[in-house]
Amino acid sequence: MTTTTNKSTDASTETASGGLLPLVAIVFTSFLCIGIPLPALPLHVNGVLGFSALTVGWVVGIQSFSTIFSRKFSGSYCDRHGSKRAVSIGLPMASVAGLLYLASTMIADAGTSLVVLFVGRLLMGPAESLFLTGTMTWGIGRVGMQRTGKVMAWQGIAMFAALGLGAPVGIAIQQRFGFTGVALTTMLLPMVGLAIAATLRGLPALGSKGGGVAMSEVLRLIWRFGLALALSAMPFAIITSFLVLLYATNNWSGAGIAILGFSAGYVGVRLFFAHLPDRIGGAKVGAVSVAIELIGQLLLWQSHDPIMAGLGTLLTGIGFSLVFPSMGVQAMARVPAHSRGLAVATFMAFIDLAAGLTGPVVGVLIGFFGYGSAFLAGAVACVLALLLMVSGMSRAPARQQV
Repeated sequence: MTTTTNKSTDASTETASGGLLPLVAIVFTSFLCIGIPLPALPLHVNGVLGFSALTVGWVVGIQSFSTIFSRKFSGSYCDRHGSKRAVSIGLPMASVAGLLYLASTMIADAGTSLVVLFVGRLLMGPAESLFLTGTMTWGIGRVGMQRTGKVMAWQGIAMFAALGLGAPVGIAIQQRFGFTGVALTTMLLPMVGLAIAATLRGLPALGSKGGGVAMSEVLRLIWRFGLALALSAMPFAIITSFLVLLYATNNWSGAGIAILGFSAGYVGVRLFFAHLPDRIGGAKVGAVSVAIELIGQLLLWQSHDPIMAGLGTLLTGIGFSLVFPSMGVQAMARVPAHSRGLAVATFMAFIDLAAGLTGPVVGVLIGFFGYGSAFLAGAVACVLALLLMVSGMSRAPARQQV
């Protein structure tokens, strides 16, 4: 009996892996077009175009606001028309955003160049919303609702591995070819994901199987987990927006390696401990994770050399790693399958909200108190997330079935 069960489990795991790997590849290649520009944008907007840290924060963060406002559409679109179609629309849209990045480099006037770049960032928002919501719901549909945590863990690895690898790659491209090279790379990468998606079989849209759930109702069901995710995501947004400038201001080298360290910690924990939210509970795992993230932010706040800053960045990545699947499994369990796309989109909107607000708000803090204050703000966000998670530990409804 035990042998039979083990064989069945192994076969099931193999099937799940085969169902997820192509989608993980799509997420990885597509998110590179988001990760590569991130460290280059502050250097280009501040160093080349000559705008302030506040403007850098808006240019980096505006994509997240754009993504937030498109989440409802992308989620409903997945439910009504299927996730493959959403992915197939979002990826070419990302390439067009890269084209606008490229066009901005051909404009001599700094203000006009910034406006065109800003439009490109706005367009990247709905592009990301469509292809990420699409791949997430596609993955859950391919391997089953009972593996929601695995889908989120694997696709999260792809996302943050791409963001982490994108940091040193983006800086290297920026230094060798300027922002023009970054823009060209952003144009081409989504087409790789589109080629992979074209080979996969789409799944029937589930929206026709039920009346759907209003977004206000979805929000009521998952707000606690989304808000905890948003608060714990603020340190990541701070690192991507301002760590490069912290290093530059202190004449430190190795900012790209430090961001890569964030992703190494993030991916390493996901690879070896992704099963913990299902095994011992998402709230407990999330609370411990955010406590580690808090330590990382405090180290960054007090850092006096690049080694201490790098250690803080690494710990932030380790801590943030399991927050997404921990909160995500709990959120998805509260929403019926025929509204899964809207639930995924609404849940992801919280992390967009954090990324969108963090840049401008922290940019103001930096203007008054310097770059160290950014990481103190990240520490405060971790404390609030920790309190929210601990207060909701007793809430555990039955999981929705496919």
